[in-house]
Amino acid sequence: MKYLRPLIAAIVILATIAAIGWYFWGQNANGLPDGFASGNGRLEADQIDIATKIPGRVAEIRVSEGELVQPGDILAVMDTRELEAQLARAKADAARAASQVEEVRALIEQRRAEHALAEDEFARASQLAERGVNSQAVADQKKTRLVTTQAVLNVALAQLNTAERGVEAANALVVQYETQVADAVLTAPVLGRILYRLAQPGEVLGGGGKVITLLDLSQVYMEMFLPADQAMRTGLGAEARIRLDSIPYAIPAYVSFVSPEAQFTPKQVETADEREKLMFRVKVRLPEELVKAYIEQVKTGLRGVAYIRLAGVEDLPWPIEFVGQPIPADALPGG
Repeated sequence: MKYLRPLIAAIVILATIAAIGWYFWGQNANGLPDGFASGNGRLEADQIDIATKIPGRVAEIRVSEGELVQPGDILAVMDTRELEAQLARAKADAARAASQVEEVRALIEQRRAEHALAEDEFARASQLAERGVNSQAVADQKKTRLVTTQAVLNVALAQLNTAERGVEAANALVVQYETQVADAVLTAPVLGRILYRLAQPGEVLGGGGKVITLLDLSQVYMEMFLPADQAMRTGLGAEARIRLDSIPYAIPAYVSFVSPEAQFTPKQVETADEREKLMFRVKVRLPEELVKAYIEQVKTGLRGVAYIRLAGVEDLPWPIEFVGQPIPADALPGG
């Protein structure tokens, strides 16, 4: 038994040496050339919740899960019968307020005519009083009438201001109901694919109630994590490639985001040592025109590796042995 212990120790030492050698060989064989960085991830796209702005009943939903929609496509419609009744009443109130303004304006013309007549009468009475033809009492009466007509005219002008503000308030209420009726039609804000139908026709939802979850395909990207030395050499717009596990080609992409602060990497990073490091989150985005060209094949969740060309090596060719062959030119938009 004592002879086996040195043998076991020797085997352990040889295994350790072999593992270390295999590790450094793998690092040299599989490491990217200087000037390139890589990280694993998966294709992602932002999710947009299409929700109601005001409480109401869902009248109809016009899309199904998995359906591709274009910006402006109608996704769902809310019941607007009550809103339309309120809108009709608001329009009637606005029309009545407008007619009241016209009535006050006519009244103002009448008051101005009365005031002008009172001015003429006071002027004549004052002249006659100065000549001694009429008494001063008559002139004072005309002056009193002049002051009264001026006050009545001022009241009419104030009524006009009030009536005009009433028209503005009534019109604002009309606009409010028209906006609510328009908001009852839920449309797609971006190019996307329906991920979930969260409500069904006939359901009553509160304000902000979610009806549909839409996957925004106008921005498809892969997140990766880079150490500080590589993140410092990664700029917005930097050239990138994505190689998915299920596609044998290198898909052209570019860097659309570099986090301004470091963070601990998530659990999907392969080794514990890497997870313990502070890394910088980077987004590598597919060009929108490329996504549109292959819109039926675009699937989020596909795993792969993103590669980035770091600053200062713009003339170096892409290492095809790592990144893979580029997508054929005739397969690209405009190719």
